[in-house]
Amino acid sequence: MTELTSNASSAPAAGISVPGAAVYPGLDDWRGLPIAQQPTWSDSPSFAPTVKELSALPPLVFAGEVDVLRSRLAQAAQGNAFLLQGGDCAETFEAATADKISSRVKTILQMAVVLTYGAQLPVIKMGRMAGQFAKPRSSNDETRDGVTLPAYRGDIVNGYEFTPESRQHDPARMLKAYHTSASTLNLIRAFTQGGFADLRSVHEWNRGFTSNPAHSRYEALAKEIDSAIKFMASCGADFEALKTVEFFASHEALLLDYERALTRIDSRTGLPYDTSAHFLWIGERTRDLDQAHVEFLSRVRNPIGVKLGPTTSPDDALALIEKLDPNREPGRLTFITRMGANNIREKLPNLLEKVTASGAQVLWVTDPMHGNTVTSPNGYKTRNFDDVIDEVRGFFEVHQAQGTFPGGLHVEMTGDDVAECLGGADPVDQEAFLTGYESVCDPRLNHKQSLEMAFLVSEALRKSK
Repeated sequence: MTELTSNASSAPAAGISVPGAAVYPGLDDWRGLPIAQQPTWSDSPSFAPTVKELSALPPLVFAGEVDVLRSRLAQAAQGNAFLLQGGDCAETFEAATADKISSRVKTILQMAVVLTYGAQLPVIKMGRMAGQFAKPRSSNDETRDGVTLPAYRGDIVNGYEFTPESRQHDPARMLKAYHTSASTLNLIRAFTQGGFADLRSVHEWNRGFTSNPAHSRYEALAKEIDSAIKFMASCGADFEALKTVEFFASHEALLLDYERALTRIDSRTGLPYDTSAHFLWIGERTRDLDQAHVEFLSRVRNPIGVKLGPTTSPDDALALIEKLDPNREPGRLTFITRMGANNIREKLPNLLEKVTASGAQVLWVTDPMHGNTVTSPNGYKTRNFDDVIDEVRGFFEVHQAQGTFPGGLHVEMTGDDVAECLGGADPVDQEAFLTGYESVCDPRLNHKQSLEMAFLVSEALRKSK
């Protein structure tokens, strides 16, 4: 666990004197604990006014929506639904355009249709969107040509441009993140409730994908889906009900100044909800049981995820369950494994066996991206598509051997045809990075690679059924 504590400070978190909007026992206990991966902005004159304004702004999501998601995730934890969670590694303010948001939503919907058919189960659709503006970093600083500046920690903290002005930690950026998230959520709601998500339209988009010779191996599955839709239509199925979908927002709850300021007390129950997103997760670098992130998220009613890397022991997992899900509530806790293709078949079985034996009913999801990051020969941070798929296969194989349910997929992806991950049926090579690499942080699957993954996972789901 040394990596988890290396960036931590023993001092209370910044902002201790600034009250949040919600008052509830224990909500501020995290302030007295070590905390990792936080900005250095508490002395800025704009810090207190920013937190005060955030604390008074309307919630981005509502407690009732959060409760709906928790019930959906409970179904997945019991083997009756499947979670698809996808989106940018790190959202940027500049990329929060209608075209880019719609492309991302469209790709997730396309993947969901294919997965629904393969799993023969409802697919919970969730974006790493409308809040994924902060990123943990392995170093506080970055050096270029002898110049050292603070590392880029996401648009909510500082700018990507390598200048002293851009890299300064600016608390006012939290307000920009809030308003960008609000406009993104507004557009997502319009897309998913206004006919854009009609099942027949989404299927037509997938037919265009499979018509490409590079993806012809998936044509048979697409034709099966086509036949199923035609059968439904001939039976008089109510397609009005299939024109809208539920779509939930999620992000890593990294900046506790922001998360605390957006925590509200639900008027129905008197309980605290973090209204920055429906679903929040704790990263591999901040899941230390005795630090601030786990403590804070143990206090809110949102469904919570935790990233588990290859160093996670069964005792670590059981302690996290005890802290975050003491009532053993299905839908409350999701374990997102990010082991790497070389580790998944070795590391996951013992973890899965001990957690299952404890009686806890967590949702198991695979993140096949973060454990498979490499550097290309020409110097780009990348991932090999074959490694990503191999980790997914390993995740399914382990669950099948244990008799447990592989409940979801968590991927960094985009709806654009970027070139950031190597391989795929329509292959990306490292030379394509020179013109097609756009990510400001981690490499993402592009539109075609994302859909190819959906078809491959759909095949695995069908076999597991």
